[in-house]
Amino acid sequence: MGEGALALDPLVVGVVLAMALVTALTKVGGLWLLRRIEVSERLEAGLSVLPGAIVIAILGPELAAGGPAEWGAAGVVLLVMWRTESILLSLCSGVGTVVLFRAIA
Repeated sequence: MGEGALALDPLVVGVVLAMALVTALTKVGGLWLLRRIEVSERLEAGLSVLPGAIVIAILGPELAAGGPAEWGAAGVVLLVMWRTESILLSLCSGVGTVVLFRAIA
């Protein structure tokens, strides 16, 4: 599709589109399934904490293997979360902090 730094490899485009389709089908399928079963309080409680558990599962190993920049950013995340109770703001501040700390070090 062209030459140079911004050239698109058809294989990469196909893979990205396939991943987007699978992601959309997973979400639609989950919503379809939840409409057909009775959601108990216990299941609802489990589903409500799932996004946080996924974030921890992804970032936990990075933090465990990280250095001072990552641990400092984790402290900032905890402080921002404690003060604002906003997951999005906490994660954004953590990313910004780790970038800043890595640039300084």
